Order: sequence, then C-alpha cells, then structure tokens
Amino acid sequence: MDTLELRLTVPLRSFSLNLTLSAGAGTLALAGPSGAGKTTLLRALAGLVRPAEGRIAVGEEVWFDSERGIDLPPERRSVGFVFQDYALFPHLSVEQNVAYGGRGDVDALLDRFGIAELRCARPDQLSGGERQRVALARALARRPRVLLLDEPMAALDAHTRDEVRGELRALLRGLGLPALLVTHDFQDAAALASRVAVLVRGRLVQEGRPEELVAAPSDPFVAALTGGNLLPGIARAGAGGLTEVALESGGLVYSTDETSGRVGVVVSCWDVTVARNAPPDSALNHLHAPVGSLVPVGNRVRVRVGPLTAEVTAASAERLALVEGEPVVATFKATATRLVPLA
Repeated sequence: MDTLELRLTVPLRSFSLNLTLSAGAGTLALAGPSGAGKTTLLRALAGLVRPAEGRIAVGEEVWFDSERGIDLPPERRSVGFVFQDYALFPHLSVEQNVAYGGRGDVDALLDRFGIAELRCARPDQLSGGERQRVALARALARRPRVLLLDEPMAALDAHTRDEVRGELRALLRGLGLPALLVTHDFQDAAALASRVAVLVRGRLVQEGRPEELVAAPSDPFVAALTGGNLLPGIARAGAGGLTEVALESGGLVYSTDETSGRVGVVVSCWDVTVARNAPPDSALNHLHAPVGSLVPVGNRVRVRVGPLTAEVTAASAERLALVEGEPVVATFKATATRLVPLA
C-alpha cells in the first residue's frame, strides 16, 4: 500500500504551517485548536492551496515539488475529500451527487452506505448522518489513493454523532488506504484514528497513539485536548524521590516525574476519584473542595472539584449523592500525575 509523504510550508495570517508527516494505510487524525492550520493542510494536499515550498508524494507519484516545479491540479490528484459541511450539490439527487465523484460503481456505493433507497432524494431531504454517507460515497467514487476528512462529525447532533462515529470507524478501518481526518475533538480522534498528530500554530507538537498522548502529553495543549486537568504550580524535589508541586490554586500534590520550576500538573479526569472522605489507600494526592458542577456525559458524570474535573460513572455519582456545593475529596495517585514545563 502506498504511503503519503509530505513536507510543506504554507504562510498563514500570523504564522506559517511548517509540517513534515508520513501516513500509511490507516487513519491519522490531525487535532488541534481552530486556526492551527489543519484544514489548510488538507487543502494543500488536495491542490486547493499552493505551499510556498515543500513536497507531497503518494508512493512514486509526486503531486507537488517546489524544487522540481511540480504542482498537479486538483483533478489530477487521486484524492477523496469530505468537506466539513459535506458540500453536496443541492440541485442533484443522492445518486447524481455520488456519480459526480468519478469512476466508482454508484450502485455498489449506494448499497455499501445503506442509502440506495434515498437515490432520488435531494440533500435538503436528508438527515445529517445521511448527508455524511452521501459525501463519503462521493469521495470514494473517485477511487482515491488518499482520503481527506475535514471535521466529519461537526455537523451532527450529539445523538447522531455517537451512532455515525461507529459506522465511520468501521469504514475507515476497512479502506486500506491513507486517511487524514481533521478534528478538534480528541474523543473523535481516539475513536476513529490509530494515530493522532497535534498541531498548534502550524507546528506538530506531538504525534502518537491516542493512549500515548493521554499517558504522556508533551505540551500543555495536548494535556488539555486529551481530557487532562492542567494545574499550574512550582515543582521541587520532595521526600521519597517524589516531586512536590505547590499549586497556584493552593495545596500540594506529588508526582513521580522528576523536574523543577514552573510546571503544569497533568492528571486525567479518569484517574481522579471522588469520595466524601479521603480513602484509606496509597494515593498521596487529596484535594478537599466543594462540588462545583455536575455534568452528565452519557452513562458518566463529570464532577468539578475545586480546580479539578473528575469523571465518574453515573452509578457512582448517585451512590455518593453528589450535590453542588457540598464538600468532597478528589484523589489521584502520584504515578498518574504527569508534569509538563510551563513558560
């Protein structure tokens, strides 16, 4: 299977997108804040934006090379592009939209995506999930060597999002070609991609498997993106080989990471337990504070305790009878506490 190789520089308004990436068969999620350059990267790959310099190649086929003067137009790049708003032609039927994509078997694609019975419908007659399926079928009708997806879940409501995420994950895993997916939602990135590349202001700050980013974020933004709490403080050597951090919000916490100076204490919301009293276990970090908020998330509840957010099961929240304003203890282990340098 061909590998996508890219190295490019694209000037943006206040910074430049400078990136080197390699993507084989499978899905690579490009995550990061709005305006980081994620969509610009997809558009550069598709030939809709011309880099100032660099090289883009798929296998032996070169799509762009500034040194050699190569810049294939979009129609000569074997790319399937699913736009954020799906960009379906409103005056065409589902069948006509898919056929517009190119060489693929339209009937087979309609059957594959479960939209054969909608072949005569217009886009304004479709649900968000159905429009996404049509956009995907149209992209694959080109028989692309690379699939590009720009925020494919953004136009969906929360209920549809959960359903479509599972369908899209199964599709991407079965394609066997490089797929680049742009998202600002780490949950989507972790569910849909085997690797995640985090872009901040046009630069790659970390790349790895989703679980690697959760376990060891290299940057404060990565920590926040992956659902980690980020508590600023000052670190210094503590007893027993641990690092002691005096939090700016007050209190001390401990970590097995060795560092000193101004740091961000990173702890995943899933590693924080909530109780009425400090539990009699080996955990060293206990923060006493009233419950600030309770936010249901499916069968879980996000509990704000002082500067921390914990995520517990709905059953645990009910058993503890958690109520906003009542005091609780948030507990987490030193081994689950990562430290990242802060400027």
